[in-house]
Amino acid sequence: MIRETLVTTTAAGETAHIAPMGIHVPATDSKSGGADYLIMPFRPSRTLDNVLASGCAVVNYSDDVRIFAGCLTGRRDWPLVPADRVAGQRLGGALAHAELELVRREDDPERPRLYFRVVHEANHAPFRGFNRAQFAVLEAAILVSRLHLLPWSKIERELDYLRIGLDKTAGPHELEAWSWLMEAIEAYQRQREEIE
Repeated sequence: MIRETLVTTTAAGETAHIAPMGIHVPATDSKSGGADYLIMPFRPSRTLDNVLASGCAVVNYSDDVRIFAGCLTGRRDWPLVPADRVAGQRLGGALAHAELELVRREDDPERPRLYFRVVHEANHAPFRGFNRAQFAVLEAAILVSRLHLLPWSKIERELDYLRIGLDKTAGPHELEAWSWLMEAIEAYQRQREEIE
């Protein structure tokens, strides 16, 4: 199972880095060695560098899709507070968070596998579920993170479908997040056209 989260990492002397990331929850009978979470950042990655330097990370659970869209479009200035048990920070507005300690890593030239155990978890506010617009923004954010990997026809098809849920259920936060993602897609498309 993969959970869409926001991972915060910190290296000594640097500001915390926030990254939208799908984290894996290994099956209990898997080869995870008892790890609670598996994170597989691509190389190069500030998340990867920070985890290897600090040995920890914080997983943040949020229903504010602006943070997901914002981090992918250069808007990374979200309120942070100190973590409770690891040397790092968590999102101030997170509904819940889990503080992780790196227990094992498997190196890979493209996506190293980082295994973590939870050392602390806390709930801060109730999760009331995602509406279809929030789901649409999350899926569009994933598309934005993979623009360089996907054919343009697939991106257009997916966005057309996602707009249905967005149009029916979006509030101001979802519309703002969607607009940021569409700006990023349009900029990418212009860049592609200039190259061609």
